[in-house]
Formats: sequence, structure tokens, C-alpha cells
Amino acid sequence: MTQRSFTIPRSVEWKETHILLLDQQKLPALSEYIELYRIEDVWEAIKTLKVRGAPAIGITAAFGLALSASQYEEDSLTEFKERLQEEKDYLAGSRPTAVNLTWALNRLASACKGVQSVNEAKTVLIHEAIQIQVEDEETCRQIGAHGLKLFSRNERIMTICNAGSIATARYGTALAPFYLAQEQDFPLQVYACETRPVFQGARLTAWELMQAGVDVTLITDSMAAFTIQQKGISAIITGADRIARNGDTANKIGTFNLALLARAFGIPFYIAAPLSTFDFSIETGAEIPIEERDPEEITFAAGTRIAPEGVAVYNPAFDVTPAEFITGIITEKGVISGNYQDVISGLFAQTAAN
Repeated sequence: MTQRSFTIPRSVEWKETHILLLDQQKLPALSEYIELYRIEDVWEAIKTLKVRGAPAIGITAAFGLALSASQYEEDSLTEFKERLQEEKDYLAGSRPTAVNLTWALNRLASACKGVQSVNEAKTVLIHEAIQIQVEDEETCRQIGAHGLKLFSRNERIMTICNAGSIATARYGTALAPFYLAQEQDFPLQVYACETRPVFQGARLTAWELMQAGVDVTLITDSMAAFTIQQKGISAIITGADRIARNGDTANKIGTFNLALLARAFGIPFYIAAPLSTFDFSIETGAEIPIEERDPEEITFAAGTRIAPEGVAVYNPAFDVTPAEFITGIITEKGVISGNYQDVISGLFAQTAAN
């Protein structure tokens, strides 16, 4: 099949002396890349959503830890590892819900366990961080390939938030099937929810899909039910920030709403996520920490107050969709469904054995 070429934006690049990061806060008005030289810059970029999307957060944190460690002046390997642990914990505190953040940082720390010198540790950390990014791009491509098999030509599919190329190394998770469809001249129509309160769907998903020429239509979150009914939406696909052992899934606030709508309309609801998003340390979604963010994300829009001063605000960044509402979870190893508790355990046992 003929491959078509088009633009897929990238959000994170390693530049030896610094990290080059697409400032997603400036999109879509301005495509600006910023340079991060210090670990404090990396922490701030993650916290303030200059970089977002679980895989991209993990990649940025890995590069940030490797970059900072390359500047350590400690000669003692013991002191080097102690400082590395301190900075690993510091970065891990920037956003508590996305499991890829701690997964990537722990992977870097584990890579240093067998080193014999400080210089070797610095080299290993950089190589491991680069490898995480390389692996994520291939993982996303595989997720896209498995996801695309679930759809037919000209289907209309809904998504929320941004689980695309700029949220990962490349291709994305929930948006990966759309990029592969574009490559293969396999027409699909995407309906993107704006994703309140900070508009990742409007600012980011619509922007990056348009860069690639994907047919995308923007709606407000509150239009989802009517749009499914009137436009014949045939499926919903979203990303994930953390998946529990039983399949319960945390994703951007509003995802659970869409799962409930999918059940009501009798259409499939898919989660697309790499295996690194599964958290085997928790049994159910009730154990997933839900980040609550600044009330001004709701009371202000584009710097203008839109709510009465002093009004009480509840601003959770994520919600949890119970596994029973999820038709299938699309991973790099294929699509899993059914009894998620058993299937997920079996999948990880198989992966560990290989």
C-alpha cells in the first residue's frame, strides 16, 4: 500500500546540552520551542502543562534527570546516586497521576544500578532516556496499527483531550490510528471534544490533526451526546494516564462522561495506551491519586475572569472510567478485552517471560 507523507509534530527533542520542548501552552496561536537547561525548568514545564500527555511527560522527565545528572560534580558514585535519587523524587512530584512519569524515572535509576563509575552512570542515563523515546515512537505506531483494524473507512470517531503526537514521542496513542489511516489513504472523520477547562482538544488535538490533513471537527464537551446522535458517531477512543490492575482507567476529566454515553448509545469505547501506563501497584481505580488543579483554570479563560470572584471551585484534572465501561484497551501488544483482571495479569506475565 502506498504511504503518503505529511507533517506529524514532535514535542520533545534531546540536544545534548539542553532539551528542546514545544510549549503546548502557546498552541495553537504560536508554535514555539523552548530550551530547558536545568531540572527546575523541567519540573516547571511539566507542572504548568508546557508538556503534557503521559508518555511525553515521561520522556521529558527522563531527559531532565539525565541532563541534570550530566552536570553533577560529585566524584563519589555513592554521592552521585544519592543526589540522583533526590532529583528523581523531585521530578516525580511534578504531576502525581501520570504513571509514565514515575515509570520513566524509575527506569533510569534502575539502569544505573550496575555502573562502576560516575562517568559511566552519566552515559547510561542519557542512553536510557533516548531509548525510552525511541521505544515510545515504535510503541505508538503499533498501537495505531492495532487500533486502525477496529475501524472501517469513513467512520466517524470521537475523542477527548490530546493523546496525539505531541503527547508522546510520535503518532500518539488515541490519535495514532488516525495518523496511520492518513498514511494509508484510509479516510476517517474525527470529532474532537474541546476538553475543558484548559482546552487540550481545541488547542492541541484539532491543531495537530489539521497539520496532518486529518478530517477533524471540533465540538464543545457538552455537545457530545447530541453529536453522537446526530452525526452517527460509531466509536469513541481516548488515551489514559494510569490503568489499574483491574482495567479501571484514569484519563482527562470528561472521559468517564464519554464512556457512559458510549454505553447509552451502544457504541464501543476504547482506551489506547502503552503497557507502561498500567500500574500493577494498585488493584482498582479507587487507588489512583487524582490531581486537583488551580481554580483559575475554571474561573478564567484566556486571562479574562468568567466566573464570580470568590465562587467555590472543584477542579479535578482526571476522572476514572470503571473497566466495565471499556470495550477494549489497545496496547502495543494488541487489543485486550473481557476480564481485564485476568487478561492484564496474563499479558504482563507473558511480556516478562519474553
